[in-house]
Amino acid sequence: MKPNNFFKIINIDEYSSTPKYLQLYNLVIKAIEDGKLKSEDALPSINDLSYNLDISRDTAEKGYKCLKQKNIIKSVPGKGYYVGKTDFKKTLRIFLLFNKLSAHKKIIYDAFVASLAEDVTIDFYIYNNDFTIFKNLLQSKKEGYSHYVIIPHFVEGGELAYEIINTIPKEKLIILDKKINGIEGNYSTIYENFEKDIYEALFSAKEALEKYHTLKIIFPRKSYFPKDIINGFKRFCQQFAFNHFIVYDIVDEPIHSGEVYINLMEDDLVILIERIIELDLKIGKDVGVISYNETPLKKLLLNGITTISTDFKGMGIMAAEIIKNQEIVQKELDFKLTLRSSL
Repeated sequence: MKPNNFFKIINIDEYSSTPKYLQLYNLVIKAIEDGKLKSEDALPSINDLSYNLDISRDTAEKGYKCLKQKNIIKSVPGKGYYVGKTDFKKTLRIFLLFNKLSAHKKIIYDAFVASLAEDVTIDFYIYNNDFTIFKNLLQSKKEGYSHYVIIPHFVEGGELAYEIINTIPKEKLIILDKKINGIEGNYSTIYENFEKDIYEALFSAKEALEKYHTLKIIFPRKSYFPKDIINGFKRFCQQFAFNHFIVYDIVDEPIHSGEVYINLMEDDLVILIERIIELDLKIGKDVGVISYNETPLKKLLLNGITTISTDFKGMGIMAAEIIKNQEIVQKELDFKLTLRSSL
C-alpha cells in the first residue's frame, strides 16, 4: 500500500472521547485485522499523519510509539514506517457509551479499563444525556464490535431507548447502572434498584436523621435521575413521619435549621453548601446534608459529607469480568450509606 492510500481507511472520529493517539493505534490494528494493511506496507510519516488527520505531531508520534512497542509497526532510518507484525491475536473491540463523565462515572471507566487485558481496544463516546445523540451513535456504530457497554440515562426521550438497544445482539450487550424496560433476550446488566436503595440508605441513617424534622430532596425538573428515587424517598418519610418536600431548584429554596437536604447533582451540592454557610448555619448540627454518589472529594469536604452510593469501582470491574469470561450476568449492586459529620 502507498502511504497516501492510508487515509482512505484511517479516519479520526472527532465525536469520540477516546484520546486521538489511541484512536490511531486502534484503527491501525483493525485495518491489519481486516486485511486492509499488510506486512511491509509503507505508512505515512509523522508530518503526513499530523496534516491529513488534523492531529498534533505529538499525538501522531504517541500513536506510532504505542504501535512500535507492540512490534505492530517498525521504522527504518531514512526510509520511514512500515507495517511489522500481522499475526497477533485478534483483539476484542468494545463500544463504550456513557451518558456523561462525572467524578463517579470516571471511577467506573478507570476500573473497567484497568481490569481489561492489554489486547482490548475501546471506542469511548459520551452522549450528554441526549437521546437523539445516543440513538445516532448506536445506529452508526453497529458493526465490528465484540461488546457494547452502555449507561442509559436521559433527560428526555429515554422511554424509546429499548428500541435501538434491541438492535444489538444480546450476547454482546452489557447495560450498566440502570435497567431499561423493554429490552428483549438474555443480556448482561449490572444495575441499581433506585427506589429500594434510597429507602434502605435512609433507614440506615434513621438514628442520625431523628434530630431533624424535615427532609428535602433536590431533584431538578430536567434530570436524568430515575423517578424511582422520589418513590423511595416518599415511602421512607411517610413511614417514619418526617415532613418532606421535593426541591426543584435549590437557588431559591428557603433553608432553615432542622432540615436535611439530599442532593443528586454535584452543582447543587456546591450551591447548597454556599447558601448554608452564608446563613451562618452549621452543617451537621443545624442543617444536615446527604449527597448521592461517593467520590474521594466528599471524604474531605467540610470534615466529610455523608453519602449514599453504589459501588462504582465494582461496577466497572464486574463489566470487565463479564467480557473476559464471555458470560451473561444480571446483578443488582448493593447500595451503601457512609455516615460522616455533615449529618
